[in-house]
Amino acid sequence: MAWKTWELHLLLLLGLGLRSQGALPPPCESQIYCHGELLHQVQMAKLFPDDKQFVDMSLSTAPDQVLQRFSELAEAHNHSIPRQQLQEFIQQHFQAVGKELQPWTPGDWKESPHFLQKISDAKLRVWAQQLNQIWKKLGKQIKPEVLSQPERFSLIYSKHPFIVPGGRFVEFYYWDSYWVMEGLLLSEMTETVKGMLQNFLDLVKTYGHIPNGGRVYYLQRSQPPLLTLMMDRYVAHTNDITFLRENIETLALELNFWTVNRTISVYSGEKSYNLNRYYVPFGGPRPESYSKDAELAETLPEGDREALWAELKAGAESGWDFSSRWLVGGPNPDSLSSIRTSKLVPVDLNAFLCQAEGLMSNFYSSLGNDSQAERYRNLRAQRLAALNALLWDEQKGAWFDYDTEKGKNLEFYPSNLAPLWAGCFSDPATVDKALKYLEDSQVLTYQHGIPTSLRNTGQQWDFPNAWAPLQDLVIRGLAKSSSPRTQEVAFQLAQNWIRTNFDVYSQKSAMYEKYDISNGGQPGGGGEYEVQEGFGWTNGMALMLLDRYGDRLTSGTQMTPQVPPCLVAALLFHLLLSFLPW
Repeated sequence: MAWKTWELHLLLLLGLGLRSQGALPPPCESQIYCHGELLHQVQMAKLFPDDKQFVDMSLSTAPDQVLQRFSELAEAHNHSIPRQQLQEFIQQHFQAVGKELQPWTPGDWKESPHFLQKISDAKLRVWAQQLNQIWKKLGKQIKPEVLSQPERFSLIYSKHPFIVPGGRFVEFYYWDSYWVMEGLLLSEMTETVKGMLQNFLDLVKTYGHIPNGGRVYYLQRSQPPLLTLMMDRYVAHTNDITFLRENIETLALELNFWTVNRTISVYSGEKSYNLNRYYVPFGGPRPESYSKDAELAETLPEGDREALWAELKAGAESGWDFSSRWLVGGPNPDSLSSIRTSKLVPVDLNAFLCQAEGLMSNFYSSLGNDSQAERYRNLRAQRLAALNALLWDEQKGAWFDYDTEKGKNLEFYPSNLAPLWAGCFSDPATVDKALKYLEDSQVLTYQHGIPTSLRNTGQQWDFPNAWAPLQDLVIRGLAKSSSPRTQEVAFQLAQNWIRTNFDVYSQKSAMYEKYDISNGGQPGGGGEYEVQEGFGWTNGMALMLLDRYGDRLTSGTQMTPQVPPCLVAALLFHLLLSFLPW
């Protein structure tokens, strides 16, 4: 049974009170998917190469029966079940991953969306057609039994079909979906986008916020709040003001979740500023990474373990799971045991919320509600003042995460430029200062993409990995400048990223969630799982750049035997058509 908003707020308050006693509520109430002996024994036995696999399996029978039979099995073996019996139990009572989903081909998919005509380079145009084809492979629809028997599934039911990231990620993810939607809108798939938006809005109505992803074990954490921006992009493409009017209060409810549950007051001099942080006061290991979290906690005193698990969830809520950004609290700055995400005021989170407040003001103005428009305009102004007072560094020309115990974290991260992307700055000269910051940080010397950090910790949100959304923060941020030189740097960064994506696709016939830019551009690595193919937001970002700079971008490579046959065939067909006398 789903928790309602008031119950979540009550649990939050309980969590705050319990934290000092070393106990926190679990990620969800399921004794199979979120906490309990069954989850612990299965995950610690490492029956699967990826912990996520088990918690994504659906039940063959009612959970009460499964728990009863497990209890009997555990009693029979003095709560130390042999591996073979545990495997047999799983085979008897669980179904393979993905059974609750079915492939879905979007009804509004088009063979040749208009933006393809903007792409001058023939090889890039053919590649863009291939990326457009991938949407059909990433479409999913949830089967009706998830609605009729939700207790048998970790998947959260959504009425409308959706596009998933790909690979191990066969459910929706919150912030991924923004870049996916941008790509879908360029592919003229507005009905698919509307359905995905409606799914998110329904989740807000049910839970008061959007979970990190579409599984019950994600319920108590969100992800970077981009729902308002998603609505803005959809309305800009469709002018569907009726849909906006019907859902404006739900957008407000989602932003209110961040105000109520993720606000932190920071003092500077005589003044206090309210900003936001990632904060998930729920205990236990993350179910989808259970064994890793449990083993990491064993390196700490028992009284510190719940706090560690809460900080890991906050790191997952940030979308940057994991990064040196958050590893600022222990003797080993490269170890996840040093994570303290909730002690930081992140630049990007507050930039996203600043942007959302500005958009909400515009929405209410367009709907004729001047009082609410003014309210959000004031909220944005207050946040802008706080960003300037606490996070902006005039000498360096960028914003920095604010450590509530140590002050600004002056390490380089592309998120340091998020306010440019979000339009949350007042001085036009700020963009060119940011360019100098990039030059001084020497990140422009990397020819295959902007690195996620300059520290190589082995975490996936660190050097040498580069991620599509972070390229977007920098490229579109710099593109806001009126300076031709800064604009040209933005273009060159777009060219570098497109070349990396295209070259790897030409070798592997696949798009990836992240790229290693240290050695010519390769699929990325590090972190808790193997690099995944798909890949929703990488595809969306590539299409955005091809749309914006398509008349200038070049593939820069000769056609070689490494190019996948599908790309060669499509290119030859395209060239043949160009010679026909239409």
